[in-house]
Amino acid sequence: MTNETATSASENPVQRLFEPARLGSLDLPNRLVMPPMSRNRAAAGGVPTPLMAEYYAQRASAGLIVAEASSPNQVGYTYPDIPGLFTDSQVDGWRLVADAVHAAGGRIFLQVEHGGRIGHPDTSGLIPLAPSAIPLPGYIHTPNGHGTPPVPREMTAADLRDTREDFIAAARNAIRAGADGVEVHAANGYLLNQFLATSTNHRADEYGGSVAGRIKFVVEVVRAVAAEIGPERTGLRISPGNPHNGIEVADADELFPALLDALAPLGLAYLHLAYASPTPLFAALRRRWDGVLIANPSNPEAPEADPIPADGGLAAAARILDAGADLVAIGRPFIANPDLPERLRTGAPLNPLRTDLPLYGGGAAGYTDYPVIGASDTQPVPA
Repeated sequence: MTNETATSASENPVQRLFEPARLGSLDLPNRLVMPPMSRNRAAAGGVPTPLMAEYYAQRASAGLIVAEASSPNQVGYTYPDIPGLFTDSQVDGWRLVADAVHAAGGRIFLQVEHGGRIGHPDTSGLIPLAPSAIPLPGYIHTPNGHGTPPVPREMTAADLRDTREDFIAAARNAIRAGADGVEVHAANGYLLNQFLATSTNHRADEYGGSVAGRIKFVVEVVRAVAAEIGPERTGLRISPGNPHNGIEVADADELFPALLDALAPLGLAYLHLAYASPTPLFAALRRRWDGVLIANPSNPEAPEADPIPADGGLAAAARILDAGADLVAIGRPFIANPDLPERLRTGAPLNPLRTDLPLYGGGAAGYTDYPVIGASDTQPVPA
């Protein structure tokens, strides 16, 4: 291993998934992470609900849960029914979730995500903010269906200052709600990723242009959050190879190593790589990061029509562990399988993802009604 906070005794990468690990002050029973996946079930005002608490508590056997994206302010909202982390009611809602997960024996970080240009007045009531006045290509989901993305307003110095403060306040609120930590979302085309990308950041000031300029705001936000709640309770998510939402980082091989060089000395809880695969860039980032590395691997085995691979993601997980990850985030299999670690460990059959119900929005159906296994359903995983 390249760090001292996650430990392993087995050379078999599949078996390593089920070994304990250390993350900051947390003891993890296994190396499987449930990554953030928006399900659009917050109540009015972005308030997490008892149903959400039930959903996350059902999945508390994950080594770590990183909860779905929460906005740090009103203008940062992306899509309908997304939770927030900036009002007392939202904090109270997240406290229900954190308490339920802890009561079930789990550990939970809350993710803070500002949508940037991925927003719409029909959702937030405000024109979105972004590094530059470049709209999202295509369409955006709104309460009224598909909408045309508006041209965002380029952020001023005051906007940058206020947004940093909102990230700090959201992180403080997460801890006040009882979460074990916070993940700063700088991936998948949202605001902080927009600052990193050459396709979305055309600024002429100190926050644009060069690699040093484009990483500046992300570094400031992460440093500020870590200073507020402690680096051991602060994680960062990035997605170097993900082009979704119109993102292009033309100099990724230079930018992402520079970002890690600026943040590695902080001693963050972890770095979370989305859409990870064992590429030369992955290896370069692994060498630069001495702390815990969570990898959310791409699953080439999963056909488009069936987003859960037959093995539940074990092959992809083993591949990325072998490439140097410490923990593995497996997404959609956790949606359909509340007890995924036990199913993978014992070889029990996996629930398929329901296709008769939408993933986003709705109630308990397709959300908290997936069955768990019985003891007679299991077969040991081969050594």
